[in-house]
This record gives sequence, C-alpha cells and structure tokens, in this order.
Amino acid sequence: MKKNRIFAALTAFVMLALTGCAGGNAAQSTADGAASNTAADGDASLQKVLDSGEFVLGLDASFPPMGFTDEDNNIIGFDIDVAQEVCDRLGVTLVKQPIVWDAKEQDLNAGKIDCIWNGLSVNPSRAEAMNLSDPYMENEMIFVVPADSEIKTLDDLTDKTVGVQLGSTAEEILEGADFYDSIHATPLEDNVEALRQMELGFSDAVFMDSVVAQYLITTNGKDFVILDEGLEKEEYAIGFRKDDQALRDEVQKTLSEMKKDGKLGEISTKWFGKDVTTVQ
Repeated sequence: MKKNRIFAALTAFVMLALTGCAGGNAAQSTADGAASNTAADGDASLQKVLDSGEFVLGLDASFPPMGFTDEDNNIIGFDIDVAQEVCDRLGVTLVKQPIVWDAKEQDLNAGKIDCIWNGLSVNPSRAEAMNLSDPYMENEMIFVVPADSEIKTLDDLTDKTVGVQLGSTAEEILEGADFYDSIHATPLEDNVEALRQMELGFSDAVFMDSVVAQYLITTNGKDFVILDEGLEKEEYAIGFRKDDQALRDEVQKTLSEMKKDGKLGEISTKWFGKDVTTVQ
C-alpha cells in the first residue's frame, strides 16, 4: 500500500509538471502569435513618432501663408500653426524641416520627414505615391500679372514668359493647358522667386496658387493683379508614406476634433479672416 501511495504521488507530480510546461509553451505561443498579428495587421508609424517624441514636417519654407520663413528666420504659417496644435495634442515636438519641393517624395520615402504638410495639392500621381489625408482646404490655380500689364485674358499670354514653381502641380497643370506650346514657361524654385523675377521684368506672368498670390499681394502691397480666368481648382492635403496608415489616421482624427471644438476655425481666421477649412 505504501509503494502504491508513493507511485501515485510521483505520477501526480509528473503530470503536474508536464501540464505546467505545456501551459507555459501555450502561453508563449499565444503571446508570440499576438505580437506577430500586431506586426502583420498594423504599422508602427504612430508609435514611432510617439516614442521619439518628434513629428518631422517637411515643407517648402517659402510658401506663404501656408508655411514660410519670416524676417527673424522663423518658420511660420497657417499649416505650421495647425501642425503645432496637432503635435501639442499628441504630446510630441513639431520639427519643421525645409526641403527641396521637387524632391519631396524622395525625402518622405527615405524617412527624412514624417509627412509633407505645406499646401500640398491633391492630384492622381500624388494620391498614388503617398497616403494622403482628407482635403482640408480648397485652392485655385491662377495667373498673376503686373497691374499695368497688357495681359488681360488667357489669349494675351501668347508668346509671353510665364514663371511657375518647379515640381509643383501648377507646373503640371500649365504643361497640360491647350495653349502651353504658345507660351514660354520658366520653372523656378518657388513662387516668391517667380514673383520677384516678374517684378524685375524677366517674365510677364506667374502661374500659381490663389491662396499664396492673394496673401502676398495683400501683405506686401505689390502692384499685381490676378486674371479673372484661371485653369483649375484644387484641394490641399497632407502627404504621408504609403504604409503609414496609423500616423495618417491619428492626425486626421485630431484635425476633426480641432474642427469640432473650434480651434481649427480660430487658426484659419488668424490667417484668412474666416474659417476656410473643409475638414469634416
């Protein structure tokens, strides 16, 4: 009887040990599976920003009033104020990184910046190359000429030199215009330089965003006018890397919250005199 009791005790001990080992392996397998599913089902784009404590915004720092450098060499603008508020709500630091606009997609995909946020116009090629936010503002592509110019209509642009920003949707739209072959297009680094070249007499007109044109004409008191005829309406959005869905969605959610609580309208009124945003 004593031997039987010892055998039963040993058997129970062995069974308990085996059950414990099996349970440990099962728990580990479940944990490993969950981690694997998390990696497969999501992305680390948002967590990477939260962990680093920085959100790097790529911009053309000469695109007023969306994002530009002031007299004290500070980067300011509507997009900058909105991005700053988003970062404040996410608890991270906004890093403003000037980039060459013509190389913006390369900088984004190389990981030098987390997004392109600076009056980025929506078009099919950008929608294919990037993960775009919902549009947050409307814009129109227009021609600016000196107030004393003989150019009054699009027909008057024949044989005239037209400045346009290199790598912009304005350049693409102008190249697609029916009258493109009848003008002399001059791609330049940015809109500010294009307007300066026109003011110096090196070009006859500039094709650019109405938001930028109206701001520069008003704030700088330039003797320029905008032609009544434009070419195309556009929308502005924020560009993220194609796979950075989590980061894109969190920024979009924050913008919607800002629209609802009035902060987005407050920032818009500061720069445009009213709420011109289209965020839902």
